[in-house]
Amino acid sequence: MKQLLYTAVLSICISAFSFAQEAVEKSAPPAGNAVVGDYYGADVSSIAVEKAVSVENLENKFNDQKKVENIAVKGEVTDVCEKRGCWVTIKTENGSSFFVKMKDYAFFVPTALKGKNVVLEGTAEKKITSVDELKHYAKDAKKSQTEINAITLPKEEIRFVASGIKVVN
Repeated sequence: MKQLLYTAVLSICISAFSFAQEAVEKSAPPAGNAVVGDYYGADVSSIAVEKAVSVENLENKFNDQKKVENIAVKGEVTDVCEKRGCWVTIKTENGSSFFVKMKDYAFFVPTALKGKNVVLEGTAEKKITSVDELKHYAKDAKKSQTEINAITLPKEEIRFVASGIKVVN
């Protein structure tokens, strides 16, 4: 009898966890106005804000390596995932841009972050993004089917995994 009760309780717990996980995956971006001082994920220290580099300087940090860890980068948010707030695109001072995901999908950002200046803390990596992945992100960004169909080649780019994002000036 105890074994039957144990099995029933375990089944209920697993079902509840699955339901909760599915609800999180289908949720909308968090609400919020993304005002100066707001942060998402880990708080970005004031030292990191002061020492944040532009993407131009980030390029120089790579040297012969493909990855730069524990770096702070500044820029303007030009796009936010409309579905969940699980990625952003950052434009830098020279007009180039790069793609940012949240570390371990541990946090999401509001769509109000679009147009704001931010400092990101995390890891930058040079990588080639597949056509399928590029199309997936274009679909998340609610691009037109024509724009999505125009994606036919993989793209070499800097990808950033943020442990924290802070709104600045």
